[in-house]
Amino acid sequence: MSDSHALSPCAALVRRHDPDRFLTALFAPAQRREALFTLYAFNHELARAREAVSEPTLALIRLQWWREVVEGTRKKHEVATPLSDAIAQGLLVPEDLLAMIEGREAEADEAIPDRAAWGTYLAATAGGVMVAAGRLLGADAAMLSRLRVLGTAHGVAGQLRNVPALARAGRVLLPQDVLGAHGLTVHDVMAGHGADRLPGALAELATQGRARLDEAGGAMPRGVIAAALPAVLARRDLARAIPVEARGLGDRLAVLRAWALGRL
Repeated sequence: MSDSHALSPCAALVRRHDPDRFLTALFAPAQRREALFTLYAFNHELARAREAVSEPTLALIRLQWWREVVEGTRKKHEVATPLSDAIAQGLLVPEDLLAMIEGREAEADEAIPDRAAWGTYLAATAGGVMVAAGRLLGADAAMLSRLRVLGTAHGVAGQLRNVPALARAGRVLLPQDVLGAHGLTVHDVMAGHGADRLPGALAELATQGRARLDEAGGAMPRGVIAAALPAVLARRDLARAIPVEARGLGDRLAVLRAWALGRL
């Protein structure tokens, strides 16, 4: 996998745009790895739906295009084609993928009103990715519930890491009630105002993420753990006072250790 020329289009896309999930997918059983890359590439395309357009309505149109793919419309596309194949082979379940699309619709709204709505959004998006990955790897119902929680925590960490980049792009996906409790609005965050108050809001949200990790962590079956390994990186991110821009050796070793021990 070290030679990028040997990667499929989906794997190369994930390696470029979602290096955390690319790293963790390498620990999946070989016969399921390509379908996992396809799932993660699909998730990236859903995330791009709002990033790539100037108007929220256009994002919904892009999401509808992917909904049609999941529902059975064959389209020639570097991600859509293998996604359709994976669905046809029973490796990915349409209901899981449709729920991920529905979760992304919240990104077309002007703001996320409160912690409850934020939690629902993250459970459907990052949590939904981990559920679909777990189902692909053979997780049972109880494990899928744990993966939903762990995936939500991974989503919390990802949102907190991406606050500066999203703000520069004129977007804030943090709950308004938490920002308001710290004397902030989404417009303050986008404008870079209240920099002294923002860390308090982010720390409050990080605490919620760590609580989810503590709730659902622990021993994992060998065949399923690759789906959950992004939570290892989330735990490290949520423990840091200052988010990091790039992964280091310590992050990679933490993932390897969790896989070797079979425990998050």
